Amino acid sequence: MRAKSLTLVAASSVLLAPTTLPAPAPAPTVSPRPRQESAPAARSDDTGPVRAADLLAAVRQCRPISRGRYRLDAGAPPTVPVCGLDDAVFWKADMDIDCDGRPTARCNHRTDPHFSPATAYRQSDGRRLDAERLPYVVLPAASRIWDHRAHGVGGGSVAAIVYRDRVEYAVVGDIGPREIIGEASYAAARNLGIPAHPSTGGVSSGVTYIVFKNSRLDAIEDRAAAVALGERLARRLVDGQAARESDEAARGDDGATRGSDEPARGPAQEKGEPAGESRGTGEPAQGNGDSVRESDGTARKDGPTARKRDGTARER
Repeated sequence: MRAKSLTLVAASSVLLAPTTLPAPAPAPTVSPRPRQESAPAARSDDTGPVRAADLLAAVRQCRPISRGRYRLDAGAPPTVPVCGLDDAVFWKADMDIDCDGRPTARCNHRTDPHFSPATAYRQSDGRRLDAERLPYVVLPAASRIWDHRAHGVGGGSVAAIVYRDRVEYAVVGDIGPREIIGEASYAAARNLGIPAHPSTGGVSSGVTYIVFKNSRLDAIEDRAAAVALGERLARRLVDGQAARESDEAARGDDGATRGSDEPARGPAQEKGEPAGESRGTGEPAQGNGDSVRESDGTARKDGPTARKRDGTARER
């Protein structure tokens, strides 16, 4: 009996063995999981942060919308047009450092002899902007050369600044001289890897400023909102440019279509005048915030700009 029992036990174990074999069956459902997680990562290149190279490719052709060109510094020849896209304006220039606004450890009368506690625009709570912490762009004051207000651009508009392989999202925070372009806040320069000292910092070329039309933030100081909206608008700009190029290639008229966006397109555009645009001729209204800032900024900025270019240890 004992031997039989052992035989039965052995037999039963054999009979039970097949029922235990399916246990590893769930294993195949475990192995695909890493592959499913890797799929979104493969698509993240299309929906992730916009690369500097992609933005620069989207703005490589200039259709001037300014009636003339801007100087990089006081006394320099006018060489920089403001260019237009469907949803943005842009220009390619140098970067001088704006340290105006709220006095801080790095932005004050000691670090910047031409420091001003005023900026053209303020925070939503009425406080002055903090140039040391808030990345912002400086627009030239409205003039016959170009009136930014006629293009949906002004205080709080979201911008993308591109330098080398970096993209910095910022807001429009100040107004500068009428005839000079190429200036941004201490924070914008620092985040782009540009020397940010208000007296000796900046860079002489290679900076692209893209300001998105009708993108004004109510809270100009809301950094997270500026980055989120900037990323979305930059992606739309890049994708739109790619779609247009694809359509042009399909039609076989790539050269003809792009050629219409180049500056040297007829006498008017060779002079930097916009085709069919007359809105940029308005002078700023008396008493307007931009106008007051312009008169303050011109007297203040023309001096330091000339000084910076004439003999500082600025990085070239």
